[in-house]
Amino acid sequence: MSTKAIFVKPGGGYQNVVVGHSEAPAPGAGEITVRLHANSLNYHDFAVVSGMWGPSEERIPMADGAGEVIAVGTDVSEFKVGDSVVSTFFPQWIDGTPLVEGFVTVPGDGIDGYAREQVTASAASFTHAPARWSHAEAATLTTAGLTAWRALMADDSLKPGDTVLVQGTGGVSIFALQFAKMAGATVIATSSSDEKLERLKAMGADHVINYRKDSQWGATALALTGGRGVDHIIEVGGPATLEQSMIAIRVGGHISIIGILSGVTGAMDFVPMLIKQVRLQGVLVGSRSQQQAMIRAINANGMRPVIDRHFPLTDIVEAFKYQETNQHFGKIILDI
Repeated sequence: MSTKAIFVKPGGGYQNVVVGHSEAPAPGAGEITVRLHANSLNYHDFAVVSGMWGPSEERIPMADGAGEVIAVGTDVSEFKVGDSVVSTFFPQWIDGTPLVEGFVTVPGDGIDGYAREQVTASAASFTHAPARWSHAEAATLTTAGLTAWRALMADDSLKPGDTVLVQGTGGVSIFALQFAKMAGATVIATSSSDEKLERLKAMGADHVINYRKDSQWGATALALTGGRGVDHIIEVGGPATLEQSMIAIRVGGHISIIGILSGVTGAMDFVPMLIKQVRLQGVLVGSRSQQQAMIRAINANGMRPVIDRHFPLTDIVEAFKYQETNQHFGKIILDI
């Protein structure tokens, strides 16, 4: 069946985004067909669509897709028609340690993604969505939600009473705040906006720091822990923020290297890392089983994601331009 889809021409760039049609054949063995209802925007999707890391061939963008199962192939017992589902970032990484290098198998980058009305894919390309979540809410989980979950729960086994520092108000950081509070942790949040800091406090952040007003926010965070240091830092800033993160972290603490908002290269002083025996962990989303564990926790705790704004699918360029303004608080959604 031919349905509407968004395509990015080779090299990317907003001028190379076009509306077209894609095929969604009947599902074969081990496959399901999904009527997609929502995508959510991530920095990685922005890199593909804007041309920062444009595709080498024409590509349907967007890694995060949520919708309803409308057909099931043979040998599929996990899903039935009518189930609400959400996509997986690494369809071939089911469980265990990381198996894939880079984005070759990632929907919206190495393979076609979910900026379309229907898709037929392997059952492993989806999991069940959280109970009673809308499709738009479920679409927030594939990249941002799972990255935060893996960083805190899978890579570092966050415990009640631990201290977590989150940077900014993007999707990963807000999910990390929510998961940390779910686990009984203390959260220190940073932002350059006092208005956004007030919203973070309303969500449960125990301490907030305006990093634009306090350039030595690492020392401030250290002081807030009584000099012990932060147990876990969600490092989304990159080279420009890592120095302060090194100051804030405790001896033996864990810094999850997630974002490159300030660039992809930079100098680093190795002495603090050695003296504090810091664990730096690169995080590139997570496995299907980690996504399922995250969704079980969400179902048990009743949390909901933070959605900033909705755009129709055909306004995908306008949505990314809005993301570039950094005005958003939480996730930006494309409604299909």
